[in-house]
Amino acid sequence: MLFDIRTIVGGLLGLYGIVLVITGLVHDTAAEEAKTGGINVNLWAGLGMLVVALAFLAWARLRPVAVDRPAPDAGSEEPTGRD
Repeated sequence: MLFDIRTIVGGLLGLYGIVLVITGLVHDTAAEEAKTGGINVNLWAGLGMLVVALAFLAWARLRPVAVDRPAPDAGSEEPTGRD
């Protein structure tokens, strides 16, 4: 399988999204929510990252990179090193 940057980006966004979702669910202080207008930013940013990560991974899975390989010529043989 070829190297595909979409899997790396999707994996990293997914990892960061999981960390932010856990942080948003566990670390809930009123002082932080007061700074953001009552919105749990860590939770929402994490969920957004997870959605984008799933989109990247689905894109890589559904539309894999295709490599055009030249057709082998019948007249040209590769030398084997034996004579």
